[in-house]
Amino acid sequence: MVATAVGVGTDRPDSTDADAVILVEGTSDRHAVETLARRRGRDLESEGVDVVSMGGYGNLPRVLAQHPDTLLAGLYDAGEERHFLRALGCADRDELEHAGFYACTRDLEDELTRAVGPDGVQRVLAEQGELRSFRTYQKQPAHRARPLEEQLHGFMWNRKQRYAVLLVEALDLARVPRPLDRVLAHVEG
Repeated sequence: MVATAVGVGTDRPDSTDADAVILVEGTSDRHAVETLARRRGRDLESEGVDVVSMGGYGNLPRVLAQHPDTLLAGLYDAGEERHFLRALGCADRDELEHAGFYACTRDLEDELTRAVGPDGVQRVLAEQGELRSFRTYQKQPAHRARPLEEQLHGFMWNRKQRYAVLLVEALDLARVPRPLDRVLAHVEG
């Protein structure tokens, strides 16, 4: 039952037999959701909950069609909200949330960076031996004047597969970003 939709740019088999499906845009988001569930003592597989990496919001209509009778939930980036409104037939964000879909202000990595905080993120970078690389990144002309939070987000963008898990691991469970918290709560038995 650990799976995702076939032919949608994903790396897992078909999940049409899952009791509930959490839709996320990419693999890093899937890893973050699965890591938080594990940290909270949940075994999504045994609960019949699958986390489906859609390979981008453009695949949403196709994935929705593959799960017509399944409890759905999902995360999306606020910038793509109009696509989720249209695909789910919702009028506004409140309706999306009622349907189980939650907006990340920018993206999930941004939500995690803010929740862990700049000091916490830099601690994670130091633990991974990348703080020196981050300092070099900060000195580049294109990044010098940017706020620290923007620099951290930019630095981790190309490393998000790895850091999605590490930031969830570093996260104080009392400070879980709302969209991540709510999407898991929506599929809780």
